[in-house]
Amino acid sequence: MYQTRLKEIVDLSFKSLYEKINGGLIVVESEASLQLQLSSIIKTIGDLFVYQRDEIFSIELEKPVRLSSGSFKKSKSSKAKINIFLSIENISSDECHSCAIELKFFKKSNHREPNNRYDVFKDISNLENYGEFTDYGILLVATDHEHYISQEKYSKDTADFDFRAGAKYESGTQLSYRTATPYGEPITLNGSYDFKWHEATKGVSFMFLEVDSSNKSSRQDTLPHASA
Repeated sequence: MYQTRLKEIVDLSFKSLYEKINGGLIVVESEASLQLQLSSIIKTIGDLFVYQRDEIFSIELEKPVRLSSGSFKKSKSSKAKINIFLSIENISSDECHSCAIELKFFKKSNHREPNNRYDVFKDISNLENYGEFTDYGILLVATDHEHYISQEKYSKDTADFDFRAGAKYESGTQLSYRTATPYGEPITLNGSYDFKWHEATKGVSFMFLEVDSSNKSSRQDTLPHASA
């Protein structure tokens, strides 16, 4: 029940954010402002899904977490900070379901390539390893640059890091930088992914990726219920 409710909150929040940005109601200039706007929408919608006195909906930004063993790809340590962490809890039954959200926002005017593409896969790796802290994770990549969505091809040295529309990742495949000085070490993910985009003709396009933090499976969708 609560997990379904949590997914509805996330779906509605992402749809609202997409429509507000591309409708001109919200202006986003940085990843920090994207985080702020999304978290505000989630808080508003989340409160509407609390129906009983013993239910609590909560949201936390930059939530610090620590693995009991191993390390995160992003920090190269056991510590990480989840961009947005949300949960629904019943204090009477102790039932609790939670979701971790990681965000990326790439502006055409601040083209940092190919490192941005590598960083997306680092975030997916982190989301796959949040199982100690959350039920599942979501990655939102937002951009006004077609380079990430429909670029004809990438350099063979960095072509592994590809999440363009229609691209696929097969579980266990090692992704590597093949430049003389690699930006980062190879990345291997547990899940398999089909990358899809909800494209805005003029504006900000979204890629919405759901990751099972238990590392057993994952699925990828376009932005839930968003209009063209």
